[in-house]
Amino acid sequence: MHKRYLYIWFQWLATDRMAKINPELRSKPFLLHAPEHGRVVVRAVNPALQKEGITSGMVLADVRAIFPEVAVFPSEPEADKKLLNNLAEWCFRYTPVVATDLPDGLVLNISGCAHLWGGELPYIKTITKRLFRGGYSVRAAIADTIGAAWAVSRYGSQLIVKPGQQQEALLSLPPAALRLEKNTLQRLNKLGFRQISQLISIPHTNLRRRFGTNLLSKLGQALGTEREQLISVQPTPVYLERLPCPEPIRTAKGIKIALERLLETLCERFFREGKGMRTGIFKGYRIDGEIVQISIGTNRASRHVTHLFKLFELKIPELEPALGIELFTLEAALVEDVSESQETLWSIRSNNQTAIAELLDNIAGKLGAQAIHRYLPQEHYWPERSVKEVISLEEQPETQWRTNKPRPLLLLPKPEPVEVMGALPDYPPLHFIYNGEIISVSRADGPERIEQEWWLQSGPPRDYYRVESEDGARYWLFRLGLYDKDRPQWFLHGFFV
Repeated sequence: MHKRYLYIWFQWLATDRMAKINPELRSKPFLLHAPEHGRVVVRAVNPALQKEGITSGMVLADVRAIFPEVAVFPSEPEADKKLLNNLAEWCFRYTPVVATDLPDGLVLNISGCAHLWGGELPYIKTITKRLFRGGYSVRAAIADTIGAAWAVSRYGSQLIVKPGQQQEALLSLPPAALRLEKNTLQRLNKLGFRQISQLISIPHTNLRRRFGTNLLSKLGQALGTEREQLISVQPTPVYLERLPCPEPIRTAKGIKIALERLLETLCERFFREGKGMRTGIFKGYRIDGEIVQISIGTNRASRHVTHLFKLFELKIPELEPALGIELFTLEAALVEDVSESQETLWSIRSNNQTAIAELLDNIAGKLGAQAIHRYLPQEHYWPERSVKEVISLEEQPETQWRTNKPRPLLLLPKPEPVEVMGALPDYPPLHFIYNGEIISVSRADGPERIEQEWWLQSGPPRDYYRVESEDGARYWLFRLGLYDKDRPQWFLHGFFV
């Protein structure tokens, strides 16, 4: 079969991801940055900012000097990579062979697929329109080779290169369309090579002697004279087991037997693949056409049949069999790796982590997962950003809890404004009004100054005070701004217990 490839270039992958998270950013200029060799440089810009002449690779300080109001965010290459993998899996509906081309492209082997959509033109338009509606700006092209599709999608104007005509499509494109290294492109530019047509007419021995073998390899891959390997993304395996019933099941005992058999089968697969369940869904298909289901969640990936059965067993009364259930299914909707060291701990009674995980699972089964919270420290100065909530017991902190300064046990997610009466300029308040109540201060300690994080936002600093009321209650207050520069405001941020 004659091979055909579709290349999809996500022009603004990183900034499109941010704009999907924060829709208000779509109409505003913003950029993503990262440290590099002791400097903070621009990694990606959105279209609104690129129109102003700002490009990736510039120093963030220079950009701020030109556009002080520009919004800046840290670059997250791992999140971009994960997004690209998710988009690749989404493309499985159009072809079984999809590969990622980091950092912002997808390669689809569409041989024998396009006719299902009425031809290559409707095929490519269907995919690009779906991606555009999903919030992504893309350019795409179809050709006989990956290299030609890559080149035309980024530097050409046509959507489809007809079979066998990749050379004609490449002739007018710049050498950068061959996916060459930066040093090679600079040398070609100095020598006056502006189009690929100028390179094709030169003998290969001369090109190899002057520019090395990589240029010839890339040129051959684009023209189809040299093979290029495509490593396809592997779809996420579906962990689903089915159990049809010879006779409809109407009793709780029958449901438990079906659940136990499904768990045994699924957990055997987990053992073979080194996996464990984090989220499970148990469904019953009734003979009246209705589907009933229950679900569980675990704090750690588990393949322990007894433990998982107990979690499901708590919810079996919620299943209404009615006239009977003729088919049961068990799906592990969320699966994670289980290390060998973790698995050997099932039989060790002193393993606190495993015991805690099982205890939390049992509590979640009775009270709901929303009743359990776990927090880890983050590397931020701003108190409300210095703590994050996590759902897994396996996740480890990136930094240590700060213990050199006292912090309240209860921190408000958003500081609440209060009215304060106090001496100037740096004295703690004498009393303050909170929820309509006047609270007199008997003792106070501070101030502790916390500056704003310049890479996230700009503004005046905060001066925090620990104050104790006359009835013994302790509060965490801060003054935002300086008396000699701003008009300070006071806020309540937490309570000491």
